Amino acid sequence: MKQFLGFVKKEFIHIFRDVKTLVVLFGLPVAQILIFGFVIRNEIEDVNIAILDKSKDQVTFDLTGRLLASGFFRIDRYLVSEAEADELFKTGRIREVVIFGENFAEKLERENNASIQLLADASDPNSARMIVSYTQAIFASYLEEMNRESRIPLTIHAPVRMMYNADLKSAFMFVPGTMALVLMLVSAMMTSISITREKETGTMEALLVSPLRPVQIIAGKVTPYILLSFINAAIIILMGYFIFRLPIRGSLLLLFGETVLFISLALSLGIMISTASKTQVVAMFVAAFALLLPTLLLSGFIFPVENMPKILQWLCQIMPPKYFITIIKNIMLKGTGLAEVWKETLILTAMLLFFLGVSAVRFKVRLQ
Repeated sequence: MKQFLGFVKKEFIHIFRDVKTLVVLFGLPVAQILIFGFVIRNEIEDVNIAILDKSKDQVTFDLTGRLLASGFFRIDRYLVSEAEADELFKTGRIREVVIFGENFAEKLERENNASIQLLADASDPNSARMIVSYTQAIFASYLEEMNRESRIPLTIHAPVRMMYNADLKSAFMFVPGTMALVLMLVSAMMTSISITREKETGTMEALLVSPLRPVQIIAGKVTPYILLSFINAAIIILMGYFIFRLPIRGSLLLLFGETVLFISLALSLGIMISTASKTQVVAMFVAAFALLLPTLLLSGFIFPVENMPKILQWLCQIMPPKYFITIIKNIMLKGTGLAEVWKETLILTAMLLFFLGVSAVRFKVRLQ
C-alpha cells in the first residue's frame, strides 16, 4: 500500500509541476464556462435600428422613447425616405427599420387604428425574429397602457417585412457559417499537418538549407491546398444553391475572389501553427480545437456579436471568420459589391500578410 500511495503522490507532483497539464485541467473548463456563459444569450442588447417617422407627433415620439428606454435598441439614425433603408441594411449598420405611418396619432384617435411597418435584416433569421418580437412587445405594452384610459380599444398594426430572407430559412445563416468553419478548420489543419510531417521525417531541414527562400517554401506549401480548398468551397456553394435554395444575388467573381482570399488566410494560419508545433498530433490539436470554438462562438456564425460583452466583442475583431461570414452574407443574400465589403476585405488581406510574415520570420530563425 505504501508503494501505491507513493506512486500516486509522485503522479500528483508530476501533474502540478507541468503547467500545460494544469492549464488543460483547470484553465480550459473555466474558459469554456465563461465564454459559453457570456456568448450564449437569449436576450438582445443595444441593437442598432433606424426610425422613419412620417407623422412626428407626440405618440410616435413616445413610442420611439420607449424603444430607446428599453435598453434593447439604439437609434443609429432617423431616415428621410424608405429608399435609405436598403442601403443601410447592406452596409450592416442597422438590423431593423421602424416606419411610423402618416398622421399616426390622429388615426389612432379618430379611427382607433394606426400602422407601423417593421423592416428587419433576416440574413440572420434567429436574430431577426428576436428583434421583431422585442419591438412588438414594447408597442403592445404601450398600447395596453393607453387602452386603460380609453373607452374604445385602440389597435396598432405592425406588419413585418423580413429583408433578404422572407421565409426565414435557417440555411441562409448556417451555409455561410458552415463554409467559413469548414474552410478554416480543413485548410489550417491540412497545412499544419503537412509541414509538421516534414519536420518529423527530417525533410524540412533539407528544404531550409535549399536555395529556396522561406517565402518561396511557404508559397509552395500553400499553392496546392488553395486549389483543393477552393474545390471544397465551390461544392459548399453549389450545395447551398441547389439543395437549400440559397441565392447568389451578388457578383459570382467577387464571391470566389473573397473565398480564395479567406482560403489563403486559413492556409497561412495553418503554416504559422506548424512552425510552433513539433509533432503532427500537436498541430492537429491546435488547428482543430484552438480554431473550432472561436469560429463557432466568436465569429457571429450562431450568436450575434453585438449581444456579447464588450471584451468578447473586442476579441471577435481578431477572428478572421467573422469578416468572411459578413462578406459571404452580403454578396449572396444582399447582392452587395466590393464597395460595401472593402473594409472586411482589407482586414482579411492584412491578416493574411501578417500570418505569412510571421511564418517567414520563424523559418528564417530556423535557418540561423
